[in-house]
Amino acid sequence: MAEVTASLSIGQVAERTGLSVHALRFYEQQGVFVSPVRRGAAGRRVYSQDDVDWLEVCIILRASGMPLPALRRYADLVREGEGNEEERLSLLREHHGRVTDQLGRLAQCLDLITFKVGVYEDLLDQDRRAAEPRRRRPSVGGDVPASRPGTSA
Repeated sequence: MAEVTASLSIGQVAERTGLSVHALRFYEQQGVFVSPVRRGAAGRRVYSQDDVDWLEVCIILRASGMPLPALRRYADLVREGEGNEEERLSLLREHHGRVTDQLGRLAQCLDLITFKVGVYEDLLDQDRRAAEPRRRRPSVGGDVPASRPGTSA
């Protein structure tokens, strides 16, 4: 017996994925879905949980900087089915390399920013200390006892 999949409206998918309704229509138009988006009796788009799961993969790939043509090609390969795993792997390895390079550049940026934050924190701490009123030293015969307890003066 075939598994029954939930039918989700475009609004429900937008809510679950964080994508706008416009973005969902755009992804459909660009051929990013692995399966054609079904239509209900009234002609409205109907999505399955598999569609949502696929969109979550697409969202992550796009957030990591995968260009839309590469994402479309990846979807084409998945849609074609078995036999093109080597090309899928190649596409993902290329993207992996770009993301790794980007992480390296971001780490350098973060190092510089961290250094600059430290410089400004130190500078402001020095300014605050300089602005504090100086503490008076006790004068001889003032608050300081002439002798310590247990000793004679």
